[in-house]
Amino acid sequence: MPDYEQELIYTAWPYWECEAEIAKRFYAKASDEDHIFYLRAQLWKELNPVDGFFNGLHKELRDVVDMYPQIDTEIDRHDYHFLLLQLVQEFNHYVVLADIFEHLMGRPISPEDTVQLDEEKKLGNVRRAYIEQEDPLLNAAVGFTEGGGARLFREGKELSGSTVNDLTAKAMQIIFDDEHDHYMEQAKEAISHIKSPEDLERMKDAIAKISEQRVWMRAEMFRDAMTEAEIETFIEENKR
Repeated sequence: MPDYEQELIYTAWPYWECEAEIAKRFYAKASDEDHIFYLRAQLWKELNPVDGFFNGLHKELRDVVDMYPQIDTEIDRHDYHFLLLQLVQEFNHYVVLADIFEHLMGRPISPEDTVQLDEEKKLGNVRRAYIEQEDPLLNAAVGFTEGGGARLFREGKELSGSTVNDLTAKAMQIIFDDEHDHYMEQAKEAISHIKSPEDLERMKDAIAKISEQRVWMRAEMFRDAMTEAEIETFIEENKR
């Protein structure tokens, strides 16, 4: 029997590792101003997780409240509890990163401080184009790519040597602990929709396209820590 799970991971692998390499190079030389720039963008992402698939944390929280009367009738209580946990985790990720932002800025954060960068907008549009096809297989591909294999958080949790690095490492450890196994959970969902070699190829194609745009999103967020040529070479050399 084909190892579909491993094939999906291998498809995303070079892009995930490229996200990690971009972050590693960025953090090695980042100034306080650089940290502020990327935090503005990452904070927007935490308030709008998986843009193009979900609809912003505010709306998702309203929706989960509206779903409450359906528990144990139309909605399984275990599924509802899992959804609540996800939303709480996402908001906590915003909290711990906003604390770093406030430390750097020396003032309270405001809604105007978060920003959606251009490559993030493109990423949302790529996801949205798949979701709008109303194909469960493509929806599962979008879910599998969420978080980029937690590679940013894997790198960030190892930082040290300054106050901002220590704060970042603590925050990234929290996020990594929450998210490092998400792709394995999503892989099981994705595999359930693969019924033929053609399905597998469609899934892999969507994963590759979304994951590539994630790389360009990170490149913009981390102020071109790698050049376009370096990124393309890195991805090619890390394909499995």
